[in-house]
Amino acid sequence: MGIVSKQSIQNTLITYVGFSFGAVNALFLYTHFLGETYYGLTAFLLSSGGILMPLMAFGAHNTIIKYFPLFKTEQEKSGFLTFMLFFPLILILPLLVLFFFFYTDIALYLSRENPIIYDFFWMLPILGLLMGYFEVFYAWVKVHFQSVFGGFIKEILIRVMIMISLYSVHIHWLTSVQFVFLLVVIYGLSTVLMMISAFWIRKPIAKIFIPKEFKAIFVYSAFIILSGSVAAMLIDIDRFMISQFVKIENVAYYSVAVFIAAVVAVPSRAMHQITHPITARLMANNQHDELNMLYKQTSINLQFIGGFIFLGILVNIQQIYLLIPDKYEGGISVVFLIGFTKYFDLVLGNNNAIIFNSTYYRSVLLLGVLLLFFSVLLNSIFIPKYGINGAAVATLISLAGYSMAKLFFVVFKLKLFPFSIKNAWLLLVTAALFFGFYYWDFSFHPMVNILLKSILVTVLYVFVNYKLNISEEINKEIGRLKRKITF
Repeated sequence: MGIVSKQSIQNTLITYVGFSFGAVNALFLYTHFLGETYYGLTAFLLSSGGILMPLMAFGAHNTIIKYFPLFKTEQEKSGFLTFMLFFPLILILPLLVLFFFFYTDIALYLSRENPIIYDFFWMLPILGLLMGYFEVFYAWVKVHFQSVFGGFIKEILIRVMIMISLYSVHIHWLTSVQFVFLLVVIYGLSTVLMMISAFWIRKPIAKIFIPKEFKAIFVYSAFIILSGSVAAMLIDIDRFMISQFVKIENVAYYSVAVFIAAVVAVPSRAMHQITHPITARLMANNQHDELNMLYKQTSINLQFIGGFIFLGILVNIQQIYLLIPDKYEGGISVVFLIGFTKYFDLVLGNNNAIIFNSTYYRSVLLLGVLLLFFSVLLNSIFIPKYGINGAAVATLISLAGYSMAKLFFVVFKLKLFPFSIKNAWLLLVTAALFFGFYYWDFSFHPMVNILLKSILVTVLYVFVNYKLNISEEINKEIGRLKRKITF
């Protein structure tokens, strides 16, 4: 776990710094400088780009991680990675042709509720393409266990560029329309930087290399497209569908709530960057016991860190919403619902990495497709009736069902189990502190209130879980910190 701990800590720090910038953007700059309409439009475009990303990448980012360990010589490794650069064109070229010939029809259909979407529809395939190739280059560096710089670009640099652009709108250097157009430039630059980083670590080769595993690679990638599309749509379909039933301003309200809730998933995102390739290696070498140990470690550690974050958000949520415009206040219940889905998924540890590298990924993905149709149905029913709260309920049901399905496959088919009695104790501690702190506040400014409650919750959460020895790894880190402070 040495390399896991080191790079996970680095990735976690980078991700949290990025989320700090993202919090400023989402909670203050977007809401005050851009306004609800263009904030909603921006959220719609980025969510739609995220839905298209797995198609544009043709699953290459996950395929690289799965098959790279099977190549032994340096020439084979370089040839495989070069091949994977062109592999997504199998699907990209037909998709772009469809966009070209049916552009007007698709754009008119998607903008029927919000006409503002029509003029920006051309950005969707471009953003999807840029996001897709960013993930391909990111996977290129992950398999060399060099994920930190990519995390910096994805989590920090993009948000900093957006922050600068939003401030430029505020001082009238840019209009709101120009800001939306600038998103293409920002994501294009990040993809170019990721490409340079990937080629710096391992250069592509000039000759054509067709791996002998081509058929297996093609089949796996096709299913990963399905998986990635299901996962992306289950995450982003709510914002997309909100724009199809109610005014686009509601996408802005929903996006603020989702951003707050998404902070819960940061530890999982950070650890996943390094545990995914390690999981692939353990499974390729049939190291079942080591894999099961990694599974349990990621589960309890992520529950410890993610539960602390979720707890901090919930006990301070009323005060957080006092800091942003009143129109966004209706998203508080969304934070609870979406936050719970993030927390549940986080407790499952590296479950997704195990599924994607097992022989059972096809069955789970087909189940995911059924859940996706179920999600679309629920959103279609709940959004017209309950607005953004309906979207949150639909997302909760869909994502929880999908996570449970994946957990059952790992437990019953692969004989791996992530939980122990410590998970239950940790859940009880988190729940007790929530009920103890949610229903009262200090009579101070919201920022002071948040600070004081956070300090109290942090001290109690860490102290109780340390005494219970919930996570041996985290206890060791606390012990090292105590020795440094002592001496």
